[in-house]
Amino acid sequence: MDFELNDIQKSVQQTFKDFVDRKVMPQAAAIDENAEFPVELFKEVGELGFFGMRYLEEAGGTNMDVVSYCMAVIELARGSMSLAAACTMQSLMATYFLYRFGDAEVRKHFNAALHGEEIGGICMTEPNAGSDLFAMQTKAIVKEECFLLSGQKTWVTSAPVANFFTVVAKTDNHEKLSIFFVPTNLNGVHVGKKINKLGICGSVTSEVSFDNVKLPKNYLLGEIGGGTKYLMEILAEIRIMTAALAIGVATAAFESALQYAKERVQFGKPIGKFQAVKMMLADMEVQLQTAKHYVFYAATLSDKNLPRHKESMIAKLYASECANNICDQASRVLASYGYATEYPIQRYLRDARFTLIGGGTSEILKINISKELGL
Repeated sequence: MDFELNDIQKSVQQTFKDFVDRKVMPQAAAIDENAEFPVELFKEVGELGFFGMRYLEEAGGTNMDVVSYCMAVIELARGSMSLAAACTMQSLMATYFLYRFGDAEVRKHFNAALHGEEIGGICMTEPNAGSDLFAMQTKAIVKEECFLLSGQKTWVTSAPVANFFTVVAKTDNHEKLSIFFVPTNLNGVHVGKKINKLGICGSVTSEVSFDNVKLPKNYLLGEIGGGTKYLMEILAEIRIMTAALAIGVATAAFESALQYAKERVQFGKPIGKFQAVKMMLADMEVQLQTAKHYVFYAATLSDKNLPRHKESMIAKLYASECANNICDQASRVLASYGYATEYPIQRYLRDARFTLIGGGTSEILKINISKELGL
């Protein structure tokens, strides 16, 4: 399989690299320290067309391939995982079902979201329903003219700043999952306490509750009970995207450690000249390049519409585990400075933990990969 980037993919990579170097990197530490949603940068990412990369031109998008999308995600995560996490949520999970099933009214919100004028989030996880989605208790009671939505969600990305949610729930006459469009200004929608996190602090996260929220019938996205099938449509891409996030933060950590090893002098020479440090950096490079190539492989399968269920899980599992190891090794290269807040390594180390959870935990992925092996 040819992994050479074409001209469009190279252009996307360079565009986002320039943006990250010029705009994101200088603000990344402040975004983390202040733990505030990076509103202006988010809008600028929208102006670059990121939120519409995976949507058709007639829908207002740019119809880019998954490899190009991954290149953009990697660069954003290299600059700030907080910004990248918020932007990837907007570009896929929060907007996909509006694009897929929304009528003219719902599509207005989708179009605004493509330009960063509105912010969306997806509500799936509940206090007692994480990996086991079918354990969720949020329900939409079917009435003659509407749905009445009630329940509690947690770990909702961008909830404190969101204009709308895509909500996964059960209906009173169906144990299968359904998907609803829910504007945040409706009566009964309550954004709860902000969740303070170890990393990606600028990607604000909260609990959300719904108390008999009245939803018009056109706010049902797709068919009743079709939610699981619809989620499966983008599950592989979510995992590939999460793997790309991992590659981005791992790249930032590796580049920081490599630069430090060339500049830090001990015993009369740069520490990068010592065998122990050389071996650490070589191990990091091997893991980074191997993970990156497998992510591009999975993305290429997706672009060719070939089976990639197992491959997307392998990409996400391997890239996230490698990213966490690379960030740890990078911290060791910097030794005590890897523990200092003035250096970004500690932020990369904290942010990388997120990639072990989003898109499926490593343990769940291993179980599912074993099923693919017939076990």
